[in-house]
Parts: sequence; structure tokens; C-alpha cells
Amino acid sequence: MSQTAETRLKNLGLTLPEPSAPVANYVPYVISGNMVFISGQISKIGDTAIGGRLGEDLTVEIGQKAAALSGLNLIAQMKAACGGDLSRVKRVVKLGGFVQATPNATQADIPKIINGCSDLMVEVFGDAGRHARFAVSAPSLPLDVAVEIDAIVEIDPA
Repeated sequence: MSQTAETRLKNLGLTLPEPSAPVANYVPYVISGNMVFISGQISKIGDTAIGGRLGEDLTVEIGQKAAALSGLNLIAQMKAACGGDLSRVKRVVKLGGFVQATPNATQADIPKIINGCSDLMVEVFGDAGRHARFAVSAPSLPLDVAVEIDAIVEIDPA
């Protein structure tokens, strides 16, 4: 019997945060049919935030930790969208990653940073966590965070 996402989170020593509320005029996720479209989740949980800009004061390693924080926020939103039952997640379909970076930042590092979230999705959901993705740089992100990532997820109907 394979492990559940909840068991994998526990084995990784991870606790999901409370799903964060929107900070502007949008909703945290939209369910359409069996697809969940999750709004961008930033690299901040509670009072813990990872900020900075690649090419300035953000290393790839710290950026990967920031992407993992965004990933935990995405999973928290998935859980909320599934009525608290992560076993309803059938597939992480796509991630869209933004890394705050200077114009002269090494662009090859952008995908490496978003791997912090991609790796988490595979660790938590196994093969169902493998996804399509984009990873781009941005000159600034909300609340000066280092990373923002959105997701499209397929779920079992309730």
C-alpha cells in the first residue's frame, strides 16, 4: 500500500500552514469541474518570509527554500479545495513559478530555484506530483518575497 500525501508530509517533518487569505480582489482558488486553479502562493508562512532578489541578495539555495514555502502554501490551498482530504488530489498538472531577480541575474538559476517547489510536489504526491511548469524571473513580487508560484491541480470530484 502506498503512502498518502498526509503520511509523506509527516515523514518529511512538514506541517501545512493555514491557507492564506487573499490580499487583494481575488479568491485563493477556483474549482472548475475536476480542476483546481490555485492563485499564486508566496514564500511566506505566518511571520516567516523569505525575500530578496536573485543577483542581489538571494542565493539559489535560499531561493529553493523559498519555493518550498510557496509549495507548502499551495498544498494547504489544495487541501482546502478538497474539503480537507488530500487523497482527492489526482495530479499536480502545472506550476507557474516567478522568482524575484535583477536583470543581470543568472537566468539558468531561475528553474533551479523553482525546483524547490517541484521537488516538494513529487516528494508529497509521488508520480502524481510530476507536472508541467514554467519558471521566469520578475523584477519585483508582492510583499518583496523571493518566490511566487501558482498551480493547476486535478482532483477527484467530491
